[in-house]
Amino acid sequence: MRTRRVTMAQALIAFLKNQYVERDGREIPFFAGVWGIFGHGNVAGIGQALQQNPDFRYYLPRNEQAMVHIAVAFAKMHNRLRTFACTSSIGPGATNMLTGAATATINRLPVLLLPGDIFARRNVAPVLQQLESEHTQDISVNDAFRPVSRYWDRISRPDQLPFALLEAMRVLTSPADTGAVTLALPQDVQTEAWDYPEELFEKRVWHIPRPPADRERLRRAVQWIRAAKRPLLIAGGGLIYSEATEALARFVAQTGIPVAETQAGKGSLPFDHPQNLGAIGVTGTRAANVIARDADLVIAVGTRLGDFPTASKTAFQHPEVRFLTINVAEMDAYKHAALPLVADARITLEELREALAGYRVAADYAAEIARLKAEWEAEVERVFDLRHGPPMAQSEVIGVLNRFVGPRDVVVCAAGSLPGDLHKLWRTRDPKGYHLEYGYSCMGYEIAGGLGVKMADPSREVYVLVGDGSYLMMSSEIVTSIQEGYKLVILVLDNHGFGSIGGLSRSLGLGTFGTDYRFRNPQTGHLDGEWLPVDFAANAASLGAHALRARTREELERALEEARQQPRTTVIAVEVDKEARVPNYDAWWDVPVAEVSEMDSVRQARAQYEEARKRERFFLSTRPPADVPL
Repeated sequence: MRTRRVTMAQALIAFLKNQYVERDGREIPFFAGVWGIFGHGNVAGIGQALQQNPDFRYYLPRNEQAMVHIAVAFAKMHNRLRTFACTSSIGPGATNMLTGAATATINRLPVLLLPGDIFARRNVAPVLQQLESEHTQDISVNDAFRPVSRYWDRISRPDQLPFALLEAMRVLTSPADTGAVTLALPQDVQTEAWDYPEELFEKRVWHIPRPPADRERLRRAVQWIRAAKRPLLIAGGGLIYSEATEALARFVAQTGIPVAETQAGKGSLPFDHPQNLGAIGVTGTRAANVIARDADLVIAVGTRLGDFPTASKTAFQHPEVRFLTINVAEMDAYKHAALPLVADARITLEELREALAGYRVAADYAAEIARLKAEWEAEVERVFDLRHGPPMAQSEVIGVLNRFVGPRDVVVCAAGSLPGDLHKLWRTRDPKGYHLEYGYSCMGYEIAGGLGVKMADPSREVYVLVGDGSYLMMSSEIVTSIQEGYKLVILVLDNHGFGSIGGLSRSLGLGTFGTDYRFRNPQTGHLDGEWLPVDFAANAASLGAHALRARTREELERALEEARQQPRTTVIAVEVDKEARVPNYDAWWDVPVAEVSEMDSVRQARAQYEEARKRERFFLSTRPPADVPL
């Protein structure tokens, strides 16, 4: 057996360089490089290995959490077929990546995390940044990654590495099980040498399968659809990752079944497709939510059916509603007591379309779909053209930007009130034109995520929409975008606080307690004094960005045009009125209200909450629809 004597870290990098994936005959390198911030826990190991491998690109971020977000966004743009590795030192450098790890795992997006770890040999312990335990010496802060990783391992000896790497790649390339993979790397073991088999460093191609549905379940699914009077298809992110958007378009064109989109599934159809009713659930359109309310069959494709698309289990009120799911993840396919097709979305939609030849929804249902869609498009125009303020309404800013961008441009957002408004209002024309991180709703994702999107496809213009709260949490990757030459256009919407939670707090009877950016008031003791003066344009300029301000629609239009001409990242600070909100269209979200309180407003909110909860459903039946034979 031929061997190569290298350090564990050198073997790791040599392995990562030669990992490829293949789907549908297309073969590409899986890793695009490594992001990392060096410290004593990784500089002599992985740092040295990267230095001697200039063909495997190293990138320097400003924040460890941000670099994981960059990798997550990059992987999402590549439909999970490519990603980055991320390395950190031990201690705070490692735990800074925890939020990013949770974001990746919850959203089922692959990223490889390589945090440095404490010494495997214990004679020098406790080392700097080591967490000591009186119960065991086999623990470090990296054990905190276990619950937020799809696979976790600690490499305590260099000869363990090959087997951990193969397991890591199995998970990272799995359509069903992917997420964050964490390999904790003790700093001494990184530098230790071993005679690794040459086979470890050979080119390895991981095939991404397209599993078909079980034949009997597929036959029953066809029966269920043919029997349905008011079917509705929910398009989730898995449909886009499967590259099934064209198959979906053919399926609904033939059958007339309407489509509603989750946050991750938005863009599955162009916004103007006749069957596209837009967003569903808490942040949904009136058209989609009305159809969902009376649907007798819900076909859920590539979605986890979380509380937002299901409106906390209140969206579907038909007494005999049944669920048919298409999902590669068995856990998701079985939700809502569904008829589960544990299968690839693209193959399954094509097979269903062929089996449903001659089926089409009734004419009166088709007419209702068309009417609701037309009414919704008129509502979008209304909220786009409010002419509120100044300051403008947030919906106006979205409208100005939506009309300005090109068909392949990408909008990026993550948390706050913006995702809800974007989900309802953004008119998507390309499957990759709408990039929202909403599985974890992670504040601070936006700018880092925008950089990952731009790196995945530099030919697209990337527009990052970020609230002032998220911007203040993590704007540091503006510097990285300038360093690497990836231009972003960032719109900072300044509503002087946390607009989304402020609105939620008000609905719970609490006013806007703790959600405004104000000085402390010595009279009340609360943060309800004068507004804090924060200059976001000045801050962005100090980080190297081209900075602009816009207060009116006309100023925003001019700023966007100027940003288009700029060669580097441009930040536009836009003040908006947080009280000018987009309506809630026939949907509810379960956020508990205090059961007892001395505040009248809270007691009133509790009464409304108890009434709304009565609409929550328990979807437990596995019986087929009444007119489908057993």
